Amino acid sequence: MEYILETRNLTKVYGQKEAAKDVNLHIQQGQIYGLIGRNGAGKTTIMRMISGLSRPTRGSYSLFGKTGMAMQKQLKNVGVLIEHPGLYPRLSAYENVKIKCIGMGIKPKGYVEDLLKTVGLENTDAKKGAGSYSLGMRQRLGIALALVGDPKLIVLDEPINGLDPQGIVEVREMLSKLRDERGITIMISSHILDELAKVADAYGIIHEGTLLDEFSAEELHERCGKSLILRTDNTPETLQILENMGIRGVIHEPDGSLRAGRGMDQCKEISRAIVGAGIGLEEIYLRTMTLEEYYLGMTGGEHNG
Repeated sequence: MEYILETRNLTKVYGQKEAAKDVNLHIQQGQIYGLIGRNGAGKTTIMRMISGLSRPTRGSYSLFGKTGMAMQKQLKNVGVLIEHPGLYPRLSAYENVKIKCIGMGIKPKGYVEDLLKTVGLENTDAKKGAGSYSLGMRQRLGIALALVGDPKLIVLDEPINGLDPQGIVEVREMLSKLRDERGITIMISSHILDELAKVADAYGIIHEGTLLDEFSAEELHERCGKSLILRTDNTPETLQILENMGIRGVIHEPDGSLRAGRGMDQCKEISRAIVGAGIGLEEIYLRTMTLEEYYLGMTGGEHNG
């Protein structure tokens, strides 16, 4: 399979620290690819390398199937928003985008207006400088700048960080629209994993500079699946009842509940057996593991963004 972006043992060393170590990413055309990891895990380092903003210490990567000098020419097809968007604070959204268009030799009539409409900034006050914009508006303008030149791939580092709930929804819908209507491939990092799960087609988990896993949204659903959660006032006897019913491998969670990967279609039978044994049944329900829970299970710790 040919990937729009593929890295091969991509590594970046700062002093004695390996910020990214032997990373092998595979991003298909038309995907929204979510890069997940804690602060300092190496997400931004990887994004800077594949955007041409930083040289790898070792390893390589290809863009649109090209390597070497041929790949360097493909960097014009990559739009980037890493860390904070570089804006002229006293200039309007239109003027900011116009300046980048001039720098890239882009002159079609209505081009700037179309970009601003794409990111929802078409009604911005022409006299209002970008420095006075809300965080959400600045992020939208940053994405508009990344779209100048009609790139086939855009790389967005935490584009929804700090946004209010409405702003998050609007940016999420915009990214889906860019993928579905323009066919743009999007690589995005975010620590708001529940939101990322609503838009991403594939994921990569980065931990301490190492890529732990790559999987599609479909594979995530299969791996997470459903679990039976129950809580009683007598855990040992409950475990024995489940064992007698052929439900094995039950996990005793830190909060005192029990989680079983089997028996989802036996809720009524399990409830009757527990109550019939004189055990107090406090709760029983089915739960699907979230992306964040899967991530925490992979990395073995708390999620701090």
